[in-house]
Amino acid sequence: MFTNDRRQEERTGKYGSPRLQYLQELVSQFQNSTDEETKEKVAANLANFAYDPYNYKFLRQLNVLELFLDCMTEPNERLVEFGVGGICNSCVDLANAAIVTQSGGIPLTIQCLSSPVRNTVNYALGALYYLCNASNKEEILKPEVVDIIKRHFWTNMSEQVRPKACFLKEFCRMVL
Repeated sequence: MFTNDRRQEERTGKYGSPRLQYLQELVSQFQNSTDEETKEKVAANLANFAYDPYNYKFLRQLNVLELFLDCMTEPNERLVEFGVGGICNSCVDLANAAIVTQSGGIPLTIQCLSSPVRNTVNYALGALYYLCNASNKEEILKPEVVDIIKRHFWTNMSEQVRPKACFLKEFCRMVL
């Protein structure tokens, strides 16, 4: 369920942390941790917060989108998964999509299409769908990228990937 100011106030209560403060604590915990498992848990938590439009301004303010992009460059596949998941969840918003694009997120997201982790691929497909627009269509819809997307559709007919076929239908004008 999406949050609004009133619902947030009810959920936080009199002594709870305001959302911005809580997200700042998560970012600090991620940045200060040397434990991979802790980083994974925090990145997953932040990616879940990226799903709610109420949090978008906080994520931008705290540079969480850049944190997600940094996760996508890590050798740890779980951090990559949660990083691209956070990008997928947040780039529905045009301001977030612009930050991701301007920060070099498209090539990083395209790289995730080659991941051995199914969730990472699914999140990457979703993120590319939301990121694709007239100004970056050429970068996203390069023939080699379209071939990878088609290969995922035909070789992995799971319920998660099949809806992403609309990406091919809408942007590539392909009949599946």
